[in-house]
Amino acid sequence: MRPELDERDLRLLHGLQIAPRVPWAEAARILGTSAAGEAARWAGLRERGLAWITAHPGGSYRRVTLALVEVDCLPGARRAVVEAVCADPRAVTVEESTGGRDLLLTVITESLPALTTYVLDELETLPGVARQRTLVATAVHRHGSHWRLDALDPGEEAAFRAAAARGTTAATTTPPREAWPLIESLAVDGRGSAADLARATGRNPATVRRQLARLLGSDLLSFRCELAGELSSWTVSSTWTAHVEPADHRRTVRALATMPELRMCISTTGDSNLAMAFWTRSPHDMLRIERTLGEHLPWLRLRGSAINLRTPKRMGWLLDASGRATGRVVPPSALAAY
Repeated sequence: MRPELDERDLRLLHGLQIAPRVPWAEAARILGTSAAGEAARWAGLRERGLAWITAHPGGSYRRVTLALVEVDCLPGARRAVVEAVCADPRAVTVEESTGGRDLLLTVITESLPALTTYVLDELETLPGVARQRTLVATAVHRHGSHWRLDALDPGEEAAFRAAAARGTTAATTTPPREAWPLIESLAVDGRGSAADLARATGRNPATVRRQLARLLGSDLLSFRCELAGELSSWTVSSTWTAHVEPADHRRTVRALATMPELRMCISTTGDSNLAMAFWTRSPHDMLRIERTLGEHLPWLRLRGSAINLRTPKRMGWLLDASGRATGRVVPPSALAAY
């Protein structure tokens, strides 16, 4: 059963998608409400596992290696493999899929050698894994942080964008030493304040305040407000692969970015050099997307598409069968060396 959400819930969530760390007072000013009311609203949504804010390795994605890994499981072994990869901090997202594969993993590691060790030396020897196929991302054009609900008017959207810009420092600072405990805590609560992080890490609040400012300005992290699938009518997730000639690459990415259903778009290695994820309202919408791509991007050659039936893990957060957060988090470890 879909939870009862009113328009105020959706407007707050849309605002937090744009500015995940916006102060409650600023959010209330934009929404015409009270800071205490918005904080309480958010606490209720988070408590029920309907929404959460996390930090994960990202930024410009230039300091990490990202890959999509297709996994085929031996008969009867899928559940055990799901549990094993969900427990691994390198497999940040785990999706149970159709389209000739059992699982689709989003893997983030600190380097290409670390990715090689994971997929060739560890994943392939995991009990129950029959084979794996890896697409290494060469560029990340769009990710989950960019996907939006449609609950705010243009003026409110602009105000939240301005608030996000004020809260963002130029990505020119170097990360503080021993930043990993802060990163771990932000993965659990992306809105964590310096005081929250100080309590979680046992560090001096003034020190944490300085370290947090440097960390937020280091281009290491991406912040996102995630929603349980039942929160919106965009409940069907699908992954597509395609080929585009180098000369058409830039205009293709620009055109795809105009599609509201687009959740992820990356360039990858191999003949299928573009991978996309769409969120739609029903499986029937996949035919509409295919027609749209054919009509407006006739040079794009689709190679495959598959529906993701269930997502037991999304960017480190373990989810239940309905897509709600369980409260268990496996922080992505690509930045553990910091």
